[in-house]
Amino acid sequence: MSFDANLAALNVELPPAPKAMGLYKPAITVGNLVYLSGHGPLSTDGTLQLGKIGQDLDQEQGYAAARQTGLAMLATLKAHLGSLDKIKRLVKTFGLVNCVDGFSQQPAVINGFSELMKEVFGEDCGIAARSAVGVNALPANMCVEVEAIFELND
Repeated sequence: MSFDANLAALNVELPPAPKAMGLYKPAITVGNLVYLSGHGPLSTDGTLQLGKIGQDLDQEQGYAAARQTGLAMLATLKAHLGSLDKIKRLVKTFGLVNCVDGFSQQPAVINGFSELMKEVFGEDCGIAARSAVGVNALPANMCVEVEAIFELND
């Protein structure tokens, strides 16, 4: 099954492809790699999920926000490439969690993103090298931010 078909089978609605919140491009292709700038949990109505994990949101809400961040990233990929089927694999994920001091479950939060990528791209192509870190603030007070690198088919 194609990656586009996998996404359709999930029966999820992608948000609009996010616009840059500063002086950068959401996606850039260099050679056979697509670099995606940091994305946040953008809903289908165009709003960001805000707050700090461990204060305003719990771990499960952070997981859901990370999954929503993945949907925003897929929207950017589709807008940039025209089709997810141009992707060979996810190479690297860098996840940031806006959280309180002492919160140590950043990997569990970013799993929301990673598990979506596995569902869309499969076991071999959707699981990447990954970092998940906690930070004391993110732009616009969004609760999660993820950047990623994807390899394109030859």
